Amino acid sequence: MHKVESGDGPPGKMLDGPASYGVPESRLRLLVAELRSGSLPLLAYIERLEAHFQAIEPQVRAFVEEPDRFARLRREARFLMDRYLEPEMRPPLYGVALGVKDIFHVTGLPTRAGSKLPVDELRGGEAAVVTAFKKAGALVLGKTVTTEFAYFAPGPTGNPYNPAHTPGGSSSGSAAAVGAGLCPLALGTQTIGSINRPAAFCGVVGLKPSRDRISREGVIALSPSLDHVGLFTRDLFSMNLAASLVLAEWQPPIARRRAVLGIPRGAYLKRASPPGLEHFERTCEALERSGFQIMDVPAMGDFEEIEARHRALMAAEAAQVHESWFVRFDHLYHAKTAALLTSGAMVPDEVVSAARQGRMQLRRELMGLMEAHGIDLWIAPAAPGTAPVGLESTGDPVMNLPWTQSGLPSLTIPSGFDEQGLPFGLQLIGRWRGDERLLSEAEDVAAALDGQEH
Repeated sequence: MHKVESGDGPPGKMLDGPASYGVPESRLRLLVAELRSGSLPLLAYIERLEAHFQAIEPQVRAFVEEPDRFARLRREARFLMDRYLEPEMRPPLYGVALGVKDIFHVTGLPTRAGSKLPVDELRGGEAAVVTAFKKAGALVLGKTVTTEFAYFAPGPTGNPYNPAHTPGGSSSGSAAAVGAGLCPLALGTQTIGSINRPAAFCGVVGLKPSRDRISREGVIALSPSLDHVGLFTRDLFSMNLAASLVLAEWQPPIARRRAVLGIPRGAYLKRASPPGLEHFERTCEALERSGFQIMDVPAMGDFEEIEARHRALMAAEAAQVHESWFVRFDHLYHAKTAALLTSGAMVPDEVVSAARQGRMQLRRELMGLMEAHGIDLWIAPAAPGTAPVGLESTGDPVMNLPWTQSGLPSLTIPSGFDEQGLPFGLQLIGRWRGDERLLSEAEDVAAALDGQEH
């Protein structure tokens, strides 16, 4: 089986396959316990991070370049140490390294958004979610590479399983950083498929929460009606811990029966590639062998219309967001982004209004099908297939589009590998604002798939 590096263990240690998803063996839990107790001194952890970073980052290129990165990190670590002298007073993520997609503002670090625009034009107050993680004790390892303004113009980041393949986008660097073990936690955003797809390509866990359960304050928008802030981790325990700190009105999940899973059959599912669909069907068979009830449910028969209105709304709102910048700096935009903004400016107002209403309509339809058929979670491929070769494109986000448009919470977990050793991902979709239940029920699904070759 293909091997990946883990930054949570000693530098250079290799792990077979993806991270283990069972709660008892969570590396983040062990790391947090060691850092908070002092059995792993914080400066020793920084030294380990630096050694791994120097060994791996030149091949993956997940982070925006920053001079004196680790000198800054050591200063911030010493401040944290001085503030929390007593172990029992240390916050839940004391000293944990955090990657931050470079459309989030972070105090003391410039925001470039993968663009050539003047940095002064992109200034803003620190993102609320970054501040929340800092208050929880996390240390910002740095800004992670994003496509230009979180659209499709890619940066230099390669896939941690094979740098000649894309890591996905637009949260390219965040997914690759977690997949390569450079940090155990990273922030991303999703407007079509920018969390769930790169999580699949990089063999990690990616959560796009219910819309606005994580604040978008301090994040450069692409499409305010569609943008979501989300997270990348190596395992589900880590995701539960991170989500509990930043999701609004978090409620610990209660014990429930094993989830009933629904497959949305029809035009949407046919957008997966033949190898991707074959893997998905084998994954479903493995889940059925483990005792899951899986139901085939015709859904989204109008998927072409769903996709069209999503792309029209995204383009129109992106043109509005960038109107002032684009007038002055159109020559600095990548051709792909410029084409989006140009086309978006021509979308009629009535089309934009109908597309915004369509979000609620789709949510009602999907939730109605869940209620009618007794489904707890939808399941679908997290991407059409594994990561395509080449860095000129970040891959097709179509398998994530309806769940983003509806605002329903969607979670990617690794589900196996192709013949080249590249990861597949399984997408689990929960009920509106049922993020806690989604994460809880995903543990059984992940446990059923853990260690299986399919």
